[in-house]
Amino acid sequence: MTNHKTAPEDIVPFGQKIAFGSGHLANQLFPAALGVFMVVLVLSLKMNPFLAGLLAALPRLFDAIIDPIMGYVSDNTRSKWGRRKPYIVVGSVITGITFMIMWQLYPENSQTYNFFFFLIMSLVFYTGYTIFAAPLIGLGYEMTPDYNERTSLMAVSQWIGQIAWMIAPWFWVIIYNQNIYASAPEGARNLSFWVGGLCLVLGIMPALFCKEMELPVLQGKSKLSLKDLAENTKGFFKGIKETVSCKPFVKLYVSTFLIFNGFQTIAQFAFFIIIFYLFKGDTTAAGQWPAWFGTISAVATAFLVIPVITFVSKKVGKKNAFIIATLISMIGYMLKWWGFNPENPWMMFIPIPFLSFGIGGLFTLMMSMTADVCDLDELENGTRREATFGAVYWWMVKLGTAIALLTSGAVLNLVGFDQNATIQSVDTLTKLRIADIVIPIVTGLIAIIVIWKYDITEAKANEIRKALAVNREKMKTL
Repeated sequence: MTNHKTAPEDIVPFGQKIAFGSGHLANQLFPAALGVFMVVLVLSLKMNPFLAGLLAALPRLFDAIIDPIMGYVSDNTRSKWGRRKPYIVVGSVITGITFMIMWQLYPENSQTYNFFFFLIMSLVFYTGYTIFAAPLIGLGYEMTPDYNERTSLMAVSQWIGQIAWMIAPWFWVIIYNQNIYASAPEGARNLSFWVGGLCLVLGIMPALFCKEMELPVLQGKSKLSLKDLAENTKGFFKGIKETVSCKPFVKLYVSTFLIFNGFQTIAQFAFFIIIFYLFKGDTTAAGQWPAWFGTISAVATAFLVIPVITFVSKKVGKKNAFIIATLISMIGYMLKWWGFNPENPWMMFIPIPFLSFGIGGLFTLMMSMTADVCDLDELENGTRREATFGAVYWWMVKLGTAIALLTSGAVLNLVGFDQNATIQSVDTLTKLRIADIVIPIVTGLIAIIVIWKYDITEAKANEIRKALAVNREKMKTL
């Protein structure tokens, strides 16, 4: 129960919340758009599916490797502009420009040319994306020291970020609309300029308008230079070890891995169920239904889940709010059995308000809870590692995505899904619908067990903050 009133100086001004949320909109619009654009490689540029799979996997593997490195660099940067803002600006520019360039692909080019052109530009893109995203996440963790204000900040950023998922499903409709573009590759080439340019502008907003934490002493902070490369390398691995072994943080990233992995595994199943179960394989009849399903889900997350879960967390605590949100999402998954009804396609929208509590509650609360863990880490280890915690956390999210893609394909094979058939068997669709419900419920239950003993409550967070204030005053006198 909330018993602490946020001090005026700890409240993040609304303008800064909007600016931080703008960065998150860019951060989420890139992957949302890529999920749609990547289809063009196979369907319209006729690239071998295996090669297209490599283009999806290799850059993400590279991204996962450099994420913790960028987190360490940002945490230990000394500059008059701060340890986050310079990287956010540079990363945003690199990412926005390379997104435009990487989609300048033409069918008349050879498959080999398109493959290596896209691969090289993807590696540059993900380098810029990491330079941008790791410091952005770290910035959010340090913008306020208050337990509840952190949730409010993350709620606003997630709310704005949901706009990406509201509009991204319609990129498919735009790209493949022959009244707009003569071909899908032309649509991707043109739309990439709009997406890349918009993300570039949105991405630099946090650097221009948000305030970084000012610490009197940053004990344990390394000096970044080639001369101190050996010391930096040792400090990097020491920091990673301390980060991944922090018990409260372990509970957070394992729970996230489970919830997100369960969600991602079945994410594409709704598309198949709508087309093959509701509309008997008739893609024309299915029309815009899949796009509306994705958009309405994002709308429900933004306007229902995030406000409700923010309110609940302030009443019962973040951990309890997470458990409540996860249980509500399970109701939604169960309602899918009745909601996906061939006799009345409109019923597919009934489970959405419940389903949306899963992912909507997850990232709103987990990012706020990670900020609390950063305070505990400073108390125990005498340093600030927001970007490192953020990088490791999102590395787990990316790992979950990779595993989910593999698991999803394996499940489709197990249920007997035939990608070459226009009509799937009744047995296959029944098994697919069961998997669509059971998998996220099981991962959700395990996540609740994992998080059950997470013990950074509001009272403990305030105790940690007071202890940090005492320690920092002591450091001033040394």
